[in-house]
Amino acid sequence: MAELPEIEIARRDLDKEIAGRRIKMVDVPGTKKSLPAMRSKQQFADLLVGKKILSVSRDGTLLLFDLGPDEVMVVHLGATGSLRRATSRTPQIPGTKVVLGFTTGGQLRVVDSGAVVTLRVIAKARYHKVYPSQADLGFDPVEMPMPWTDFALMLRGRSDTIRDLLLDPTFVVGLGPMYSDEVLHAARLGHARASRELNTQEVRRLYRAIVETVHNSIKYRGSSVGGHLDIFGKAGGFDSYFEVYGRAGERCRNGRGDVLTAVIRGMTHHYCDYQV
Repeated sequence: MAELPEIEIARRDLDKEIAGRRIKMVDVPGTKKSLPAMRSKQQFADLLVGKKILSVSRDGTLLLFDLGPDEVMVVHLGATGSLRRATSRTPQIPGTKVVLGFTTGGQLRVVDSGAVVTLRVIAKARYHKVYPSQADLGFDPVEMPMPWTDFALMLRGRSDTIRDLLLDPTFVVGLGPMYSDEVLHAARLGHARASRELNTQEVRRLYRAIVETVHNSIKYRGSSVGGHLDIFGKAGGFDSYFEVYGRAGERCRNGRGDVLTAVIRGMTHHYCDYQV
């Protein structure tokens, strides 16, 4: 399960690993479902072979592979996708959807245990037409630092519960069930609190919890929940720092209370009873 920290880690690793490498071959062992808008697998390959990846950036939870002045490859990993560096001799693992081989430096493989990963090669000028929701992204705790006072103004302008806000990409980018639970616990706030009702101290705690949780996860190479691995096939180290997520019935690590759960809109929420 990849949320903002895992995707940002992948972006940083990829930019170091493959920026400047030229694509020599493209193989699509998976179905064409991962290539929306492509007439065929061959069309996708033809758009990439010979191109050099200049850099890898991130827009929200999308990874953008810069192919030059006019084109970009957009990779959406979704909840079950990941990227893996490999050599040509490394056996393909189940769920391998796309393989990019470079003139030097091995391969990059797109792996998906489900069926949600998508890759598109598009003109940069069409990016926001193809992905219109990207124009409405909210606060990015990694790419868009802001004073907590500006964050407070954003918060006051919304009428949602704070858990709904944390899961809303138009408010904050890239938080799913894992990190929203951890943020609320770190901020000592109950999920059902209305954003407009938070006092100044609570707003500052929420802001600090978002930024620190995301940056601490990146520091420890993210989470391996759901079997997620980084581009080198290694598990992240942040799981051992989770206070509440996935720990129902256990004592939270700070020792203040037991971890409880509630099902909210079909998702299991983890919390402690002192979050108010």
